[in-house]
Amino acid sequence: MATSIKTFSARYVIRALILSSIFMVPVGAMAFNNSDGMNVSKQGAGFVLYVSLQRNAMGG
Repeated sequence: MATSIKTFSARYVIRALILSSIFMVPVGAMAFNNSDGMNVSKQGAGFVLYVSLQRNAMGG
């Protein structure tokens, strides 16, 4: 009985992952296409975020 419950729930997890990827992959591809690749905007909140991430990465 326990094996069938694990198989049953695994099927739903796989279905949920497939369904979410069907909807999320095109949105991510469109967002990446509209962005400038790996370039970070150096103005406004984007610049503040960039500087704070760089400082945290350097340990300071």
